[in-house]
Amino acid sequence: MTTANEMRSAASVLSWASSTVEPVLRKAVDSLPGPLRHMSGYQLGWWDSDGVATRASGKAVRPALTLLCAQASRGGADDAVTAAAAVELAHNHSLVHDDVMDGDAMRRHRPTVWRAFGAGPAIMAGDALLTLAFDLLASSGAETATLRDAIKDLLRGQCADLDFEHRDDVTLAEVHAMSRDKTAALFGAACALGAQAAGSDGARLEHLRGFGMSLGVAFQLVDDLLGIWGDPEVTGKPVYEDLRRRKKSLPVVAALTSGTDAGRELAERYARDRADLADLAELIDRACGRVWAHEQADLALRNAVRDLWLAEPSPGPATELAALARLIVERDR
Repeated sequence: MTTANEMRSAASVLSWASSTVEPVLRKAVDSLPGPLRHMSGYQLGWWDSDGVATRASGKAVRPALTLLCAQASRGGADDAVTAAAAVELAHNHSLVHDDVMDGDAMRRHRPTVWRAFGAGPAIMAGDALLTLAFDLLASSGAETATLRDAIKDLLRGQCADLDFEHRDDVTLAEVHAMSRDKTAALFGAACALGAQAAGSDGARLEHLRGFGMSLGVAFQLVDDLLGIWGDPEVTGKPVYEDLRRRKKSLPVVAALTSGTDAGRELAERYARDRADLADLAELIDRACGRVWAHEQADLALRNAVRDLWLAEPSPGPATELAALARLIVERDR
């Protein structure tokens, strides 16, 4: 186990998590029929649309949380590898389906699965990834309720997110609830599954779940900021992508409901099909949507770290969890 004098950087932790779960992921994906295996491996960044090996994988944030929470609960990372892989599969299932529903053409600097293979095949690939996630948990003897409940929440949040695009009366409370369901629930599950793999229950389990939930809220706030102002070289998506689709993200709704002149002008322009996207971003900024989102992300980070230490974790893994949390919140700064 890592000691206080051997702390890894957050980037090193993510690299470790990725390499730790990849063999389990590859074995699972290899069990799929040819076309589904091809699309799933493409989504996970292992090869391009022609099957040529490449590296375009995600950051492995959720598997890192699972592995570290197992260690923080005085277990070993080996205890939680299967759960960590299941979380990563479930997360990628949501990305594949989300890209289809939102019509997103790019992810991780290359075409999304549906753009590369078609919408129908992409939906089946997403289904396959989720099936593999539950198969992994079941085959390891782990209980599946934690992941199942998180997926139910995720689906409810995704439904709300789609509904909000067609409404002009969305409240900040509604968007907060949507982000907790769509994003924070799987973060909480990732942490809870790690604690459970180490045999934890009761207060420690719930505090680590709470750490993940608050971190997920912070993650979504920063993701929403990047969806408006993020550098395409970093995000792998076009600038102003969320504004192009008129997403009711957290900073947008904060601006729309701010009661400011800029917020009222934003509401009028947001309803236009051809509104200038840079102007919309400036109005959100002037209505304090950007500042508000940063403040809320910082608050969520403090709540997460509070829950982390209330879990009475092993100091080394807990310190790495806290560093990873800070990295997540500082992605756009």
